[in-house]
Amino acid sequence: MNDPLDAAPASTAQRLDGVLDALQLTASATQRAQLLAYLDLLQRWNRVYNLTAIRDPRQMLDLHVADCLALLPGITERASHRLLDVGSGGGLPGLVLAIMRPGMHVVLNDAVRKKCAFMQQAAAELRLTRVEVVHARVEQLRLPAFDCITSRAFSDLATLIRLTSHLLAEEGCWAAMKGVTPQPELEALPPTIDATVQPLTVPGVDAQRCVVWMTRHRTQ
Repeated sequence: MNDPLDAAPASTAQRLDGVLDALQLTASATQRAQLLAYLDLLQRWNRVYNLTAIRDPRQMLDLHVADCLALLPGITERASHRLLDVGSGGGLPGLVLAIMRPGMHVVLNDAVRKKCAFMQQAAAELRLTRVEVVHARVEQLRLPAFDCITSRAFSDLATLIRLTSHLLAEEGCWAAMKGVTPQPELEALPPTIDATVQPLTVPGVDAQRCVVWMTRHRTQ
């Protein structure tokens, strides 16, 4: 049986190196192999489980993996030790972040069983020992608090806050990945939430991307 971390096609590996260089990210040989193996797993499982509408391997690298890698500096800056990825689907951004931050405990959550099955298998094959997959509706989860909660295609901002507030540590933050700045969603946030929009530049993607960082308002 082939090792899932065996070498990927040279063209894909070179493109990944270009993405890492453009984002000024350092990755070990193991992390590079894990990212490439994750791409391969996503492509193979997608044929049966329909994890993403994107089928082309190059587009998967650009629109999924590179997109999630662009979030990494912000996550690193906030020194997250426990991260919850809500509506993780195919493991985006949670699995990518777990690969790049192997010391971080990452919980991947989705309400769709087949997506959780994929993420469980991927975490095992990629040897991500600090990744946990939880199949449940997020509002029903009862877990120790997280210092960061991420989402990529889960809901509008206000719904994300409403459904996950019980899971976020008092000093924690939300990181909601979006395309263009979601101004109507920002205006719908409760006054108890402070939000900052950070534009993201994603190599190979000619479209606006951003992450909305949100925290509970702190009185001075």
